[in-house]
Amino acid sequence: MFLNRDLDPASLREAFGHVPSGVAALCTLVDGAPQGIVASTFTVGVSLDPPLAMFAVQKSSRTWPLIRAGGRIGVSVLAAGQADACRQIASKSADRFAGIGLTTTAHGALFLSDAGLWLDCSVETEVPAGDHAVVLLRVHGYSVRDSSSDPLIFQGSEFRSLQVPSYA
Repeated sequence: MFLNRDLDPASLREAFGHVPSGVAALCTLVDGAPQGIVASTFTVGVSLDPPLAMFAVQKSSRTWPLIRAGGRIGVSVLAAGQADACRQIASKSADRFAGIGLTTTAHGALFLSDAGLWLDCSVETEVPAGDHAVVLLRVHGYSVRDSSSDPLIFQGSEFRSLQVPSYA
């Protein structure tokens, strides 16, 4: 058996890119202004009792400390048609939320209107993990927005959607 021992970041990114993942926007209001990051490392169902989800964030992120300090975090699991919104929120532009429909809770969690699933969360714990931190999120509430909406998938450094097979 041959195993590639080239573990440099570019090679690993390409290898890890073979695994498809869902995409989530994690957003909150900070001093009345929306703040958010996008994560393709988001995982649900880490625990049902207590209800926990998780994601990994780069330690170099300048936005994550703002979101963490905001308290409640709105997790929007993105739908297939939200690739442009995902790129916009992940960009370095001044107004990353321009033209994106948003909904907010009384606690400051911020959701993208067209997402397929909303999770109202707070940080349970954060664990250092190399150049990232693994963040466990406590789920306080949820809303399934549209059960017919296909999720946005990230795989091979591209956004994709699920293909429903035709049995005709």
